[in-house]
Amino acid sequence: MAHVQRFDHVGITVADLDSVTAFFVGLGLEVEGTGSVQGEFVETVCGIPGAHCEIVMLRPPGGGSRIELSSFVTPDHVPGSPTAMANELGLRNVSFEVGDLRAAVDAVAADGYGLVGGIGEYENSVRMAYVRGPEGIIVSLFEQIG
Repeated sequence: MAHVQRFDHVGITVADLDSVTAFFVGLGLEVEGTGSVQGEFVETVCGIPGAHCEIVMLRPPGGGSRIELSSFVTPDHVPGSPTAMANELGLRNVSFEVGDLRAAVDAVAADGYGLVGGIGEYENSVRMAYVRGPEGIIVSLFEQIG
């Protein structure tokens, strides 16, 4: 029996909710909603007594799976590894298809976010680059070319 019915979202915990939201909105995601959660529900789900967090839910244009950005008001956030590379265990990137990879890379570079490596091309079918966004989040951007 299959338990999963659909893929809903990826959650990313951040320290600066406004700057990370602006980064993803700059890539073309749309704010679907915002909110604040605290109390028994979030404490039970997260297993963190006194948990209180602010949330922004983002969606791609036209719908699809979403990104949930969470920033804890209490307790204080615990720093992750902002320089993590692709071979470090854990969630390493969020990937988006873009219409023009070079334009997308240039746009995030204008905001101070650079490439992790370079722009690669795979068998004349796709170009891809990893960009390190705010708080070390790696965003995979790819363009279909063939």
